[in-house]
Amino acid sequence: MNNKPLRLVVLCPHFAPDIAPTGVVMTRIVHELAARGHELHVVTSLPWYRNHAIEQGWGGRLWRTEKTSWGSIIRVHPFPGKSKSNLLRRAIGFLAFSYAVGIRSVHADGLPFKVDGVLAMSPPLTLGLTGWFTKIIRRAPLVFNIQDVFPDAAVQTGAITDRRIIAAAKWLERVSYQRSDAVVLLSQDLRENIARKIEPKFHHRLHVIPNFVDTQAIAPLDRMTSYRRELGIDDRQVVMYAGNVGFSQSLHLLVDAARAMPEIAFVINGDGAARKQLEESCATLFNVYFADYQPIERLSEVLATGDIHVVPLRAGLASVSVPSKSYSILAAGRPMLAAIDPGTEIPTMLANSGAGIAVEPDNSEQFTRALRSALSDPQALMRMGRAGRIWVETHASPAAVAAQYEAIFLANR
Repeated sequence: MNNKPLRLVVLCPHFAPDIAPTGVVMTRIVHELAARGHELHVVTSLPWYRNHAIEQGWGGRLWRTEKTSWGSIIRVHPFPGKSKSNLLRRAIGFLAFSYAVGIRSVHADGLPFKVDGVLAMSPPLTLGLTGWFTKIIRRAPLVFNIQDVFPDAAVQTGAITDRRIIAAAKWLERVSYQRSDAVVLLSQDLRENIARKIEPKFHHRLHVIPNFVDTQAIAPLDRMTSYRRELGIDDRQVVMYAGNVGFSQSLHLLVDAARAMPEIAFVINGDGAARKQLEESCATLFNVYFADYQPIERLSEVLATGDIHVVPLRAGLASVSVPSKSYSILAAGRPMLAAIDPGTEIPTMLANSGAGIAVEPDNSEQFTRALRSALSDPQALMRMGRAGRIWVETHASPAAVAAQYEAIFLANR
C-alpha cells in the first residue's frame, strides 16, 4: 500500500445496520479499506430496507451524523414509498434521496473538504450523477460500483415500457459511466454489456471486481435449525429461495416444482414487489412457506435450513445482474440450483467449484426434473455444499476485493 492513507467519500443506498445485500457489501468494503489504514466518510440512508420504512429509533430527523474510529457515517432520509410496485413513486424517492446525499456529501459537519476519491454505488443509478457532482466539488476521482445494470433489468422484465423514460434512463446511464474515472462491474458479462454502451476510448475504465462473502460471519450449520421449527417444518427436505421477491426472478418455477413435489417443503424467505402475487398463486399449496427477512445475525441459520437453494433469474438478465446471494449460499455450505442464462457468471462458477447445477432459465420442466434428481441423492448434495464452501474460502475474500478498490484509487490519485 502507498504509505499515505487515502481519504475517501462513499455514497451508497444502504449501510449497516441496514440488511440490504448491497449494504452488506459496501459495509464490508468500507471496513476492509479502514483496516488497510484509510479514512472513510460514508453518506447513506437511514435504515429502511427491512420493512420499506425507516426503522424504529431512526426517525425524526432528515439526517444523522455518527463519528467512527475510521471516519464518519452521515445518514439521510431515503424517502421510501409504501408500495414497491409504484415505479413513479420509487423514482421520485430515488431522486430525492440522491439529491440529499449530494448535499451532505459536499456540506456536512466533520466531513473534510479535501479527499482522494469518491466511491458511489448503483442502484439507484441516480447516485452516478451525485458521485459526479461530488467529484467536481471535491476535485477527486470517481469510482462507480455497479451492482445491477439499470435500466436493462427493468426493461427486460417489462417494469418500464415508456420509450421516453427508457431513453432518459439510458442517457443517464451512459453519462454516469463516461463521467466516472473507473467503473467496477461484478462479472465479465456485465463488463461486456457496459462496453457496448460507451465509446471504445472509455473501455479501459471498466474493471471487474466480484462481490465477496464473509466466510467468518456465514458458516455451515446443521440442517435441523431453530428457524425450521419456527416455520413449522419437520425433517422434510427443504428447497429455499432467500432474497428479493421481485419480477426479475422466475419464482413461478418454484410454484410449479412445489405442485409436482408435495412431499418437499419450499421456503420463500424475503420480500419484494412480486410477493403478494406469488402468495396468491400458492394459496392452495400447503408445502410452500413464506417468511420475512430475518436479522443479519441469523443468516447462517436461515441458509442452513435449506437442503438446496435456488437462484432463478429470468432469461436475458444474467448480463445485467449477478445475484449476490449466490456467494452466501456457498459460504453456508449448501448446494445451488441456478436457472439462469448459460455461459454466464453463475453457471461458470458452479462448474468450476462443483457446488451445484445450472439449467436454462424459465423452463419449469427442466427445473423440476433437475431439482428432483438432486434431492434424490442427499450425499451428493452434501458433497456439493462442501465444495462450494471450499471455493468461496479461496476465491471470494473481502480483503482481496478491498485491495483491488485501493489499487484503482491509487492509480487515479
